[in-house]
Amino acid sequence: MNIVNKLTVRHLKENKRRTLVTIFGVIISVAMVTAVVTLAVSFLDLMKRQSIATDGEWHVQYENVNPGQIEAIKKDEATDTVVLENNLGYAALPDSESESKPYLFVKAYNEQGFNQFPIELSEGHLPENENEIVISEEVAGKDGIGYEIGDRLKLDLGKRYADGKKGPLTQMDPLQTDRSGSIESLQIEMTRTYNIVGIIERPTWEPAWSPGYTAITYVNQTLLSQQNTGNAIVVLNEVTRSLFEHAEKLAEQLQIESVSFNDSLLRLYGVSDNNSLNRTMYSLAAIIIAVIVIGSVTLIYNAFAISVSERARHLGMLSSVGATKKQKRNSVFFEGVVIGGISIPIGILAGLAGMAVTFYSINHFIEGALGITEQLQVVVTPLSIIAACVISMVTIFISTYLPARKASKVSAIDAIRQTQDIKLSKKKVKTSKLVRKIFGMEAEIGLKNLKRNKKRYQATVISLIISIVLFLTVSFFTENLKKSLELSQSDINYDIQVMGNANYGAEDYRPFTNLTNVTESSIVKQSHLYTWIEKSAAVDRVKENQGQDALKNGKYSYYVPIYGLDEDSFRDYAERVGADVEKLLDSKQPSAIVLNQMSYRDPDTGKLIEGESVNTEAGETIELYTMDYETQEKQFLNTVEIGTLTKKAPMGVDSPGLGGVSVIVSKDTFDQLIQKQGGREVQTYLYMNSSDPMKTQEALDEAKPSDMQVYNVYQNRQQDQQVLLLMSVFTYGFIGLISAISIANIFNTISTSISLRKREFAMLKSVGMTPRGFNKMINYESFFYGLKALLYGLPISIAVMAAIYLSIRNTFVYGFALPWMSMLYVTIAIFIIVSSAMFYSSTKIKKQNIIDALKQENI
Repeated sequence: MNIVNKLTVRHLKENKRRTLVTIFGVIISVAMVTAVVTLAVSFLDLMKRQSIATDGEWHVQYENVNPGQIEAIKKDEATDTVVLENNLGYAALPDSESESKPYLFVKAYNEQGFNQFPIELSEGHLPENENEIVISEEVAGKDGIGYEIGDRLKLDLGKRYADGKKGPLTQMDPLQTDRSGSIESLQIEMTRTYNIVGIIERPTWEPAWSPGYTAITYVNQTLLSQQNTGNAIVVLNEVTRSLFEHAEKLAEQLQIESVSFNDSLLRLYGVSDNNSLNRTMYSLAAIIIAVIVIGSVTLIYNAFAISVSERARHLGMLSSVGATKKQKRNSVFFEGVVIGGISIPIGILAGLAGMAVTFYSINHFIEGALGITEQLQVVVTPLSIIAACVISMVTIFISTYLPARKASKVSAIDAIRQTQDIKLSKKKVKTSKLVRKIFGMEAEIGLKNLKRNKKRYQATVISLIISIVLFLTVSFFTENLKKSLELSQSDINYDIQVMGNANYGAEDYRPFTNLTNVTESSIVKQSHLYTWIEKSAAVDRVKENQGQDALKNGKYSYYVPIYGLDEDSFRDYAERVGADVEKLLDSKQPSAIVLNQMSYRDPDTGKLIEGESVNTEAGETIELYTMDYETQEKQFLNTVEIGTLTKKAPMGVDSPGLGGVSVIVSKDTFDQLIQKQGGREVQTYLYMNSSDPMKTQEALDEAKPSDMQVYNVYQNRQQDQQVLLLMSVFTYGFIGLISAISIANIFNTISTSISLRKREFAMLKSVGMTPRGFNKMINYESFFYGLKALLYGLPISIAVMAAIYLSIRNTFVYGFALPWMSMLYVTIAIFIIVSSAMFYSSTKIKKQNIIDALKQENI
């Protein structure tokens, strides 16, 4: 170690308080970077493990492939593992106790499939050949249909078809019914006999509404043929963005008819074919990283800038004995190395320890909030540690660069005279006459003090600005996440939905409205009709989407979801939107409330957009048509008058998509309008709000028939809110860390500034400034600090918030709104922080002796 570096270390030891504050700031900065990187890696790891635990580990699926194509897929350089899957079809279960699940759905996997998909065996063993099968617990045992291990099953397997539906139905399609019961047919394609060799838990990937209980048998490549094809599900060697293009190219080469991707898992690898989602993710990540780096650089820079200012005389002495510019510059860099050498390891360990404690504390909460079975684990990868180290080292280097350049330029004479920080001129310390006139002489002296000590003044103001920007940015980000969630659920205005098959009517649902805790309910009939809208009345986006070719007699086709509300619900709703209730209930002329609001995702940009459905007004009429699915022609049904237009939806009614308009009528008007339809395609739903939705669901589960389904929207909404709460805990924790650095830096800067002005204060007291006048001067300095910080911090914050808003607009579209309450809170907080720092620092010198202070050198 050369003599300059030894003197640097000695200076650090002699200024323990400043050194410790700097080390503390860097440790927090490094811990924050480490925590953010670790959180990102760990959370992605959690979601990957949960996705795999729920839906299995796979990336690409090639559908309906024959043995030759399977062999080619196995040999593909991108393929790691190939799972064979064969959906053999549905078989009727005459003993099924559930009217909504009358089938057994038989699916076949090879050995890799049993490993890659979450199949939990309760009893017995998994199939080892094509004659063995395992069934779910719902089909077996005393509480099920009654099949047991060892039984033989003879199944007539086939595909489900329904009128008006193209192609065979899948497990994603619930049982198709109307008032008379099931309207679908099962077309038998084969007969198979199986030995039951095991019982499994209901697979997590089986939809709750699926009409078939899952049963699993065995398949391998030799059992497939050119006619009996299956699906090849691929786990890739490496997940990259090129996988989409590669898979589609391979499918084209092998003449495979269809290829699909596990988007939910691939998205967690940072790979998605949704470009708007990618833009949102990457732009938000870039903004957050930029805020962290800029915040850390600015705050740590201030600490080194103060160090150089305090070491001015020391650097001048080095110049006087022959130290070169390079040696003086390297002295500051060496100080950064020493600070970094101490702070980076401690900061990394602190960041990892903090995440470990945080994960341990919230894991039980996460399980309820996210509805997941996996737990957060601290995932430390070499790349994440290297990233944290590199970001921290770059931050320290940038923070020391400007102070090092300044140190290299300090001359011996300037350092001894202490003129490098305070360079006075009449122009630089000039203040407005209004300051003295409005606030008094003390305010003018305080403002001149700030102008004279511009470097320290700027350091404090920058620290305050960073705190303002960080708080408002994270607050805005969190609020916009809530807004995005609300927008994605904007049409959900109820807690619980109850639905059954088309045979259930209002009288079947009405007893449930009297359950304990139910605060509001609505029984809604729904049907899907069509209409023709004049070209002048169609909105521009519909015209663009359908084009001129879709015009028929100068009109565009719209689909019309029509809703019939029970009389009490309809009266309440009509009064709420300001409509003429009696006119709407008059049976002579059918009249309706039109929900003139649509919500749709733009297919080109992927944005979620809200807007008006149609350009019309009250008094106009809408002709309603029904669809003849055999001829694919629209047949006139009835005419309804528009009683009023509104953007407020009643309970259970949602905004239609592009090219749709929702019509809301009373139950009697609904029956009158669709009587020609004969009740075909009419579904009745019950919607409820409850003071305790979970207890209401329990009561419903006990009282409802087995083929009625209950959807607890409140539970899903609560999970989303808890996710936001979790994100808020982490984001506001991030604010706390940065704010801790900011506050420490502010106290350090102001305390050092006050300490270096002892002679100045003593001089002011010697010429007659009273303690009251001194306090006023200090208070006005605090006010000027806060005012300057707000004048810069608020516009910068608004600019950052606008950038976040624009990035979120890639996926969601809504108006830009400033967080006024957060801006008020941060304004109050800034003045409190500055006043506290000034008060703390000034109390130290209030009792000083004037003579002793005047004799003291300003070092």
